[in-house]
Amino acid sequence: MATTDPNIDPDNPPMDEAFMAAMKPSRRGRPKLDAPKVEVKIRLDARTVEHLRGSGPGWQTRVNALLGKLVASGQL
Repeated sequence: MATTDPNIDPDNPPMDEAFMAAMKPSRRGRPKLDAPKVEVKIRLDARTVEHLRGSGPGWQTRVNALLGKLVASGQL
């Protein structure tokens, strides 16, 4: 098994003080939102939930958008 000389391999830079000082910790996951959503618990009629879920995937997003429009227009 051949070994690579770190002094001549450009893909393996030396890990000296300057290299280590320039390193930054990595951030994992999604970036933080400016206005994150808040988890809430709300009790609704079973028929209402059945109808909303029956409208297909994304029903919670659509309910959020509708409530946002009502708040913006002053109706809620």
